Amino acid sequence: MSTAVQVLVLYYSRGGSTQQLADAIANGIEKAGAEAMMRTVTSDDEAASARDLIVANEDLQQCDALVLGSPTRFGHMASGLQRFWETTSRDWLKGVLVDKPAAVFTSSSSMHGGQESTLLSMMVPLLHHGMMVLGIPYTEPELQQTESGGSPYGASHVEHAAGPRLSRHELTLAEQLGYRVARAAQRYSKENAS
Repeated sequence: MSTAVQVLVLYYSRGGSTQQLADAIANGIEKAGAEAMMRTVTSDDEAASARDLIVANEDLQQCDALVLGSPTRFGHMASGLQRFWETTSRDWLKGVLVDKPAAVFTSSSSMHGGQESTLLSMMVPLLHHGMMVLGIPYTEPELQQTESGGSPYGASHVEHAAGPRLSRHELTLAEQLGYRVARAAQRYSKENAS
């Protein structure tokens, strides 16, 4: 069994932008010396073509931290992710996510597509599970320089502003968020071990 801190990167992506953010976040996690557990949710017709494993409730118990990502759906997370959280009552009762670091990320096709409300609404189940939610501090210069995605609430991508690929600032902010969550999980894990 791995001794490295494991960060669950749980996301849904239909067009690929959210998956690009997930990959950048995973790069940041790995730069911190932690392991990224890439998981997704899918509809039945997408399951066969999914690149990453489908999330299971056991992944919540195994992870040391969690980063949740979704495209913006009218200011809210995708329904598949919501359905998954609705299956986590037993985990909530057991407190399996209590005090674990967490963060959120999203993508939208337009600048005012509801990114901030999506990021905030994705935090709600994480807070109910007792997680410690982290954002991106303004000490990160790209947060003040970006002309597309990126927010103190989490990493993001705006397709109409940056095109289908992440802008340099979006990529850097996503990697920094992954790194930050992994480092927080490492510190917390070390404190609990002593």
